[in-house]
Amino acid sequence: MSKEILINVTPQETRVAILENGVLQELYLERLGSRGLVGNIYMGKVVRVLPGMDAAFVDIGLEKAAFLHASDIEVSGEAESSRKSISQLVHDGKKLLVQVVKDPMGTKGARLTTNITIPSRYLVFLPNSDTIGVSSKIDDEDMRQRLKDDLLEHKDLIGESGYILRTAAERSTAESLRRDIKFLKSLWSSIEEHRKNASAGDIIHQDLPLHLRVLRDMVDDDLEKIRIDSRENCARMNDFAAKYVSELKATIEHYPGERPIFDLYGVEDEIQKALERKVQLKSGGYLILDQTEAMTTIDVNTGAFVGHRNLEETIFKTNLEAAQAIVRQLRLRNLGGIIIIDFIDMTEDEHRRQVMRALNKCLEKDHAKTNVCDVSSLGLVEMTRKRTRESLEHVLCEGCPTCGGRGSVKTAETICYEIFREVIREARQFDAQKLMVLAAQDVIDMLLDEESNSLAELEDFIGISIRLQAEVLYAQEQFDVVIM
Repeated sequence: MSKEILINVTPQETRVAILENGVLQELYLERLGSRGLVGNIYMGKVVRVLPGMDAAFVDIGLEKAAFLHASDIEVSGEAESSRKSISQLVHDGKKLLVQVVKDPMGTKGARLTTNITIPSRYLVFLPNSDTIGVSSKIDDEDMRQRLKDDLLEHKDLIGESGYILRTAAERSTAESLRRDIKFLKSLWSSIEEHRKNASAGDIIHQDLPLHLRVLRDMVDDDLEKIRIDSRENCARMNDFAAKYVSELKATIEHYPGERPIFDLYGVEDEIQKALERKVQLKSGGYLILDQTEAMTTIDVNTGAFVGHRNLEETIFKTNLEAAQAIVRQLRLRNLGGIIIIDFIDMTEDEHRRQVMRALNKCLEKDHAKTNVCDVSSLGLVEMTRKRTRESLEHVLCEGCPTCGGRGSVKTAETICYEIFREVIREARQFDAQKLMVLAAQDVIDMLLDEESNSLAELEDFIGISIRLQAEVLYAQEQFDVVIM
């Protein structure tokens, strides 16, 4: 598998596209006015303790108070079985050094922890722990032991602090680990110094901008090129690579072309498709994705695909293709939380097993933590995917002002009957000589055509003449009844 990373930079926004074998798999977006907060460290102040939820609201200088659960408060030497309640751990007005682990989403504030972690290229620094761990994605026992041994060579630098070796550490050397340790210790000293005089709501440490996080977090052995269309930021990436990840310097390339880089690689078209409800499969089948606040549902359909053998074979092939497409959509749209997949019903157990294997195999490439349950009694696959930032749709879109996010609008006929009821209310409440109805063109057309008899009967009933006026700026559900 070949992997390329494309970076598009404008003064207001940075976008990162990850392509695998030329196909867009993931998209990251950072806007000047709304940079993600995950990884940022703040001096927080407890503003409300919630014993019933075993949590507290914490002011970190944002519009909404952030949320801190008791289980996310570091208590040195405390056994899991004897954890203290939130009321024993914090009180109103208490100042805490906290880190954001989940961005604010919708009506919810940011999620916090006091278990501070600071990542570098190969390591994650745990200043409040003495744990030495290895990423679970490194499953070779010899490699895990070799990495631990390399790290422990620097016991003089490590001291009592904890470290986790990241997946990228597979390509590290003892010397590169030493450089990372020195960098992390120096950064932590700076944070410690800053916190001494910090007030509640002050930001103590801000994570790297997106184009530099690419070098730290998104690079693996399959990477061939990183192309960026900003000369200035390309120079910054080269400087960062020379200092921390020198082996990546050769992969960074400035794209000077006049044609936008995302257009050249078809990324813009793929972003538009990722905002649509329907996803077409190559076989002729399709997916329907519905994203709600509670969960995301994905329905698999055969569509125009009829296969060449029999119905069961057709269904099996569609489900196999859908499994791969679903994982791509989860990554591309950054869908998180509870996800329910309704594959087409299969009668053969072996087919079900193969589809589940295909789904799990594709999920191995996903950086987000996932948990997949077996097929339920209703034939549904239930899974969860860790959510730390807003989905692509929530970042790029907002609720429809016409339907209020319902996904449908009342028919012109329904609005006509609502107008009739409102006219009767107005006629009974006020001493009017004439009424005017202002509504959308389709509604006025229906009042003049299919509902013209009903309108005439209404005028006779209330004894008041009714004038109609089409308003081009009115949405279909919008109308006014005006007394004249």
